[in-house]
Amino acid sequence: MAEQITHDVLILGTGLAGLRAALGIARRLEQNVNIGLVSKVQLMRSHSVCAEGGTAAVLQNDEGDNLDLHAWDTIKGSDFLADQDVVFRFVEQAPDEIYQLERWGLPWSRREDGRILQRDFGGHSFPRATMAADKTGFYEMQTLYDTLQKYDNFTRYDEVFVTSIIVDDGHFCALTAIDMMDGKFLVLRARALLIASGGAGTLFGFTTYSQTVTGDGLAMAYRAGVALEDMEFIQFHPTGLVPSGILITEGCRGEGGYLLNNTGKRFMSDYAPGKMELAPRDIISRAMMQEIEQGRGFSGPEGLDYLHLDLAHLGKDVVLRRLPLIRELCMKFVDVDPVVDPIPVRPVAHYSMGGIETDIHGKTNIEGVWAAGEAACVSLHGANRLGTNSTAECLVWGGICGEQIADVLQAGQPLPAVPADRVAAEEQHVFGDLLERKGPQNPYALSHELRRLMDECMGVFRSHEGISTGLRKLGELRGRWQQIAIEDKGRVYNSNLVNTLELENLLDLAEIAMMAALAREESRGGHARRDFPQRDDEHWLKHTLIRRTDDGPEIGDKPVTITHWNPVERKY
Repeated sequence: MAEQITHDVLILGTGLAGLRAALGIARRLEQNVNIGLVSKVQLMRSHSVCAEGGTAAVLQNDEGDNLDLHAWDTIKGSDFLADQDVVFRFVEQAPDEIYQLERWGLPWSRREDGRILQRDFGGHSFPRATMAADKTGFYEMQTLYDTLQKYDNFTRYDEVFVTSIIVDDGHFCALTAIDMMDGKFLVLRARALLIASGGAGTLFGFTTYSQTVTGDGLAMAYRAGVALEDMEFIQFHPTGLVPSGILITEGCRGEGGYLLNNTGKRFMSDYAPGKMELAPRDIISRAMMQEIEQGRGFSGPEGLDYLHLDLAHLGKDVVLRRLPLIRELCMKFVDVDPVVDPIPVRPVAHYSMGGIETDIHGKTNIEGVWAAGEAACVSLHGANRLGTNSTAECLVWGGICGEQIADVLQAGQPLPAVPADRVAAEEQHVFGDLLERKGPQNPYALSHELRRLMDECMGVFRSHEGISTGLRKLGELRGRWQQIAIEDKGRVYNSNLVNTLELENLLDLAEIAMMAALAREESRGGHARRDFPQRDDEHWLKHTLIRRTDDGPEIGDKPVTITHWNPVERKY
């Protein structure tokens, strides 16, 4: 029998967006609110701690920089698919988040004159990457959580895996979840829900993501009736460490690092001579893959040919002060000291520009449900995200959603009843249909095949033939998933069961991403089609939307909001 617990608001995901929203609600409503923080991991192990390079904002450190220019850089970087009203709201509110974190105690790196230090990042006209060495996400998470400790109006649900979002008559009712520590099936009720559960980067084998980032919030929202927007746009970061895929921050290039091919040439001069290594990520990733495909890379393990990222010319002092984590990672994982030797890197799956469709306030089409951070698609990033805009987005829309939810709670949002039959059906799905299966298929083998398939068919370059093949093979994987066996039949810390539920989510998201990529017959930002190499504003200046129907995923679209600048050719 499921155990029911009631809160005023539930926050699913405790990364930057989730903690920022929780802090906003806790501060504003104080003893008049009861917040539930739900995390599949220990709260401070959310993937946001892995953010390295910085957080974007205009702080007036450089004469000539301004909010309009940050907006222009973001819109141009998005290949003109970002909603421009969203972009302007973002650039206007981002500086306040930086100063607020400083007041809460975040140890930003400093200039010699004492002001907050910012470095260059790809696609930005001025240094806007507000940094805490190369551990920015870690310090932001610590600062938000430390500040949250001032309040006693929240409850933590660590290592609680959410299995479904229950919606009745268009209203949010509850989350169903497994408490990993004791195996209990929980029903978490609330008046409001914020989905801040991050992206779906472990769709890919070569990825910067923690293995816990499996798109759970996206898949559950999709099944609950929310459209997923622009899921074909997956960002490949230029510098993933070979062979692990660990992120080597863009801050390396922001500090002046060089990308070199096997002839020793800084090859970005052939692709983006005005920006070189500080071009946007989609442009650099395509350039790197072309260099590798044309034989100018280095031979790597398991087909992971690579190029070099050279920091040696920066000098030991710069590396130790500005990039200490990168040096530690390189020495620990590939036995390379970047003070002396080049780092082996290649493009790596890094970020989902798409996500849960929301309005400019982060609200979804389900009453009582908001989304923020990488899980959401408020459409700030369009077809390509500029580096350091993501952590800033988490802070800005974490704050916005927190205010929105506080308003609703103050207005007396009622607590909906939870349909008992829906809870029973979900519990049967998890502990009956799945846990008791005894088929011949190993879910871990299927997961490995799915990731290899996505690497092959949905990488930096795509084609109709490749995506169609991917969809066919994905259909075969979904059929085999029906015949899996979960060997661990217990309930306490059953990671075997949780991993299988995560695979179920990833299979749904892979189909959605492939469908959207096959439909978009153009190249724009992070979506590069070899058979449609040009951007097509006449037919594709629009967002894709995929909704769940009884007959499977249904694709639609909606217009891009253009308030200031019409699309022009994108050059760097």
